[in-house]
Amino acid sequence: MESMREYRYRVDPDGRVFHDGSEVVDPHVLRFFLRAMRRTPDGRWLVVCQGEQNWFEAEATPFVVQRLALDLRDGRLAAVELILAGDYREPLQPATLEVRDGGLVCRLRSGAPARFGRLAMQQLAPFLLEDAAGPALLLAGVRHPLREPAAS
Repeated sequence: MESMREYRYRVDPDGRVFHDGSEVVDPHVLRFFLRAMRRTPDGRWLVVCQGEQNWFEAEATPFVVQRLALDLRDGRLAAVELILAGDYREPLQPATLEVRDGGLVCRLRSGAPARFGRLAMQQLAPFLLEDAAGPALLLAGVRHPLREPAAS
């Protein structure tokens, strides 16, 4: 029985993917990795492709929101589209927003956590508010609280 070949990738804090010190820049490859990536029972991130195991290491999560597509209507934020590596896109689910380790995190459709990178945070900052009820995102006229994760 032939063993699976294994490859190792590193995801930097800005969401860029590296293999053997070289950045992976092909958008099709990056989008495939993000769609196919799964968390293993031991907490590592894996993509299996054509008999190969592709392991990903990242500080917190390999999913990093690099920038946002903001839908503004009459100066108000109407919708937010998340843009990750390889121009992988999906809509923000505001109910999943939480503050974690001083940064902002949301959940992707797959349920995986995605951390907001620097540029994405700068884009979103004008629509964040802090009041007596705590921090929130104002989206489509609705206040979406930024939850704090439950203490474990």
